[in-house]
Amino acid sequence: MQPAMLSSEEVFNRYIKPRIWIKNYDEGVPPDVEIKYFPLYEILDEAVRRYPNRNAQIFMGRRISYKVIGDHSDRLAHAFREMGIGKGDVVALHMPNSPSYTIAFFAALKIGAIVSPMNPLYTPREIAFQIKSSNSRILVTTNILYKNAEQALKDIKVERVIVAGIEDYISPLLRPLARLRLKPPKISYGDKILRFSDLVRSYSPSTYREKIDPLEDVAALMYTGGTTGVPKGAKILHGNIVANLQQIKPLYDVIRKKRSVEGPMRFIGILPWYHIYGLIVVMLYSIYDGGTVIVFPRPDIEGLMKSVEKYRAHVLHGVPTLYNAIINHPKVDKYRLNTLLFCISGAAPLPIEVAKRFETKTGAVLREGYGLTETAVVTHVNPLYGRSKLGSIGLPIPSTYAAIADLERPILLPPGAIGEIVISGPQVMKGYTVEDENRDAFFTAHGLRWFRSGDIGYMDEEGYFYVLDRKKEMIKYKGYSVYPREIEEVLMMHECVKEAAVVGIPAPDVGEIPKAFIVLKSECRNKVKENDILKWVEDKLAPYKRPRAVEFREELPKSPVGKILRRVLRDEETKKLSLGK
Repeated sequence: MQPAMLSSEEVFNRYIKPRIWIKNYDEGVPPDVEIKYFPLYEILDEAVRRYPNRNAQIFMGRRISYKVIGDHSDRLAHAFREMGIGKGDVVALHMPNSPSYTIAFFAALKIGAIVSPMNPLYTPREIAFQIKSSNSRILVTTNILYKNAEQALKDIKVERVIVAGIEDYISPLLRPLARLRLKPPKISYGDKILRFSDLVRSYSPSTYREKIDPLEDVAALMYTGGTTGVPKGAKILHGNIVANLQQIKPLYDVIRKKRSVEGPMRFIGILPWYHIYGLIVVMLYSIYDGGTVIVFPRPDIEGLMKSVEKYRAHVLHGVPTLYNAIINHPKVDKYRLNTLLFCISGAAPLPIEVAKRFETKTGAVLREGYGLTETAVVTHVNPLYGRSKLGSIGLPIPSTYAAIADLERPILLPPGAIGEIVISGPQVMKGYTVEDENRDAFFTAHGLRWFRSGDIGYMDEEGYFYVLDRKKEMIKYKGYSVYPREIEEVLMMHECVKEAAVVGIPAPDVGEIPKAFIVLKSECRNKVKENDILKWVEDKLAPYKRPRAVEFREELPKSPVGKILRRVLRDEETKKLSLGK
């Protein structure tokens, strides 16, 4: 029987139930892990107990121990309780990466509160939207972001605002210089607006821990969907996160054994922690593993390379634009980056050419992985030492089921068939705060609850998964399905192309036409023309896939986590059409 003729039940029994991908795991990675469920705050309590004097974080050159992180979060938890905050209440975090962020996060969890992280770059309108949507009672922010928070609070109220100084956890000798350089605004502190450092100093550490049901109680309310529509809250359980930490641990164990690593792993903390990718695989996993994070409050490519060399960092999690920025940095050859044991790229498709050039340039191993806010967070990753496949997001991780489903119906498709990537596992969220969204996001089949990722892709005969595009970003040209990522991969092969994005432009006669937006490398600017690109792709793409137009840009719009925002480009083009331009 040909795979294309298989029923959904046959697909499940032949490919998904036996998890055909596990035979391709790295040696030592098990098909399943025995997941133990517990309150998320216990990972910090355990790290404090086992490694009190070990460096938990290095922030602007200052080393902060696990004992300090634990003690200060206990003190802040005491302050929260005195303010009347308790189980189920929401604490909004509007902060860049910093020790203060970690302390506030765990302080909230210890008393049973829910954390709602938000982007530090949010405008007052966006801050107000999330505070209102999440019903946050307290906002924790930083002095350098306070003006936007203050503006937002004219439209929406919270009971308290707690303001951390970005300089609070740097060396006391450098604080005056930091204040001079950062120029934080003058803030009128009082009963409603409180200084973070005052609370930590004035409250005694509390040993109180709220009783938590990990399979029912929400730890984080993460907002997602901002690149495709109005952001919606994803309810992430304590159990979702602690499960995912245990699911990815075998991957690190393989590295330790393979590379004979002793002592704590050192992580580069440049991914923003308001985003679930950076929050779980860097901030939380480092604590779970007893590691040390070199913390970056903002992107700094040369600072990253300096830190890899200075601290002999082991692990770098990033996004494709980060790796692309490293290989194109004029000083990349100046720094030794080969202490990195492995690098993982997620949050957006990793162009094959970027992966190849990064590994050649640095000597580090770079693998593509995959996850979603709603899956808290990792679901797939390529083998680190086994057979990885460039262009693939890899294999489902231990204790995870993944499949390809029909775009509309709750049926599973065989290898090679294109459909929607769906996930089932202990890391899958409880659901969205907007109940209507859950009806479209989940379905039950073959005894499992499946989450629809919104990503179009396929699985090959060996269980490797591939993302072609977001369901909403697929281009329809004369009835053909055209995937922007495929065109972008081809464009990135051009020796002069630094970045590329492709979107569909409405065209009445054919549906949509692909248009490419390209950033050229500096040495090629004003030398490569639109027709050069159009001619170059002719023998590399079928006629219906070829871009019909090319626009050169100085830069492409990106989200704060580094995703290229095709939506913004498409909206710009739609606006031009509506204006008749």
